[in-house]
Amino acid sequence: MLNPSVLNVGVLCLSLLLTACSSNEKRDDFAGLAQNELSTVSNIKSSQWHEMNNVATVSHLTDLIADPQLDDLIAKALEANPSLQKTQLTLQASLWSIKSQHGDSLPSVEAGFSGSKTEGSNASYKANLSISWEADLWQKLAKAEQAATKILASDEALYQASRDTLVANVIKSWLAITAKQHTIDIEQKRLTLLDANEKLILKRFRNGLGDLEALDESRTSVSQSKADLVEYQENLAIEIRNLQLYLGSNEPLSFIANATYPDVSLSFQGLPQQNLQRRPDLKAAYLAIEAADLNTSVAYKDMLPSISLSATLSDTAESPSAALFGSPIWSLLAQITQPLYQGGQLKAAAEIAKLKTAQAYQDYRDTLLTAVNEVENTLGQERVLSLQKQHIHDALTSSKKNLSQYEKKYRTGLIEISDLIDAQTTMYDLEAQLDDIIYQHLSNRVDLGLALGLGANE
Repeated sequence: MLNPSVLNVGVLCLSLLLTACSSNEKRDDFAGLAQNELSTVSNIKSSQWHEMNNVATVSHLTDLIADPQLDDLIAKALEANPSLQKTQLTLQASLWSIKSQHGDSLPSVEAGFSGSKTEGSNASYKANLSISWEADLWQKLAKAEQAATKILASDEALYQASRDTLVANVIKSWLAITAKQHTIDIEQKRLTLLDANEKLILKRFRNGLGDLEALDESRTSVSQSKADLVEYQENLAIEIRNLQLYLGSNEPLSFIANATYPDVSLSFQGLPQQNLQRRPDLKAAYLAIEAADLNTSVAYKDMLPSISLSATLSDTAESPSAALFGSPIWSLLAQITQPLYQGGQLKAAAEIAKLKTAQAYQDYRDTLLTAVNEVENTLGQERVLSLQKQHIHDALTSSKKNLSQYEKKYRTGLIEISDLIDAQTTMYDLEAQLDDIIYQHLSNRVDLGLALGLGANE
């Protein structure tokens, strides 16, 4: 006949085995699905994106433009930008979370000392030392620590994404300052010419060679140009303040805008290697799926029995020294706890964890679709702006030649001054349009580099 204690142990072991089997519910492999989606997109899109012409080989956003002034601005922004510093603090908090999670798998030690005295009796002192430890039989604590590690890695990727975005914004703001200064320069040249035209028309009017309408029209053009110039100057001041915001500083910026636009290099060579896997936001979204899946495992393992061990040393004496250094009594306790009924809370927690993993997968899909959309939009703009720049450049060249011919005809009296002013206006409009397209083209290349995941230097 079996010993009752042996039978009880056998029943307990069988219960543990059945519980473990029932808790391993089959779940969708969302991490694998995410990898498959990225591979599919990379295979389809890389061949399309690779058709772009090669310009130069770059590895980081900071390689796009070689300029000491810009490098200094980027360094200041990375050091002092408050939003980036906030993200870095979040990263540090995640690191401490891992350390806290790791502590759950280690034994805990507690010490206590107390004294009491009642009327008619001697003082009594009690000292105790206890050690407790939960055996990670089902790797629940290990899974929780792995999930915290994935969250930390996700936060690191988001921090890198914040760095990349900040660097891109600084570069684009720096380019915008150059563009707005060029707009001011062009408008000032236009205003100088309009002033000269107004004086000429006024002189002709006094000599009886013109009419009042032409003079009024000339004055209107001068006033409009002055109004535009004031607006352009304020736009430049706003852009400088935007750059100060990126730098995390209220100190006035002391630098001179470039007289010409810098060369912005970008290579489309090797796009199968420079694919979307380099984007930190995609890395963060994928790591979030893995973290959520690990948390789901932990939620299921919460339904399993837990085994804990505890040991206690305690002593009671009439003096503190005797209580601390006397003959303590020790006790050892091993405990197995099996959740039986908690109103469906554990099951609900497991289902919620599964849904959060599914949500993380959908977040990844959304991030991937956004990434593809950004690359295709910037590539489309690359093509369009390249063509526009060439066409407007040709138009400006023709306009300058046309203006030269109009000036000759005006000096010989073949055309009216209004025709000459129209030719001048067309030339300056085209010059301003070309300058704006050049700026948009350079700025778009920065966006394209960011979309491809070039990123900032570490």
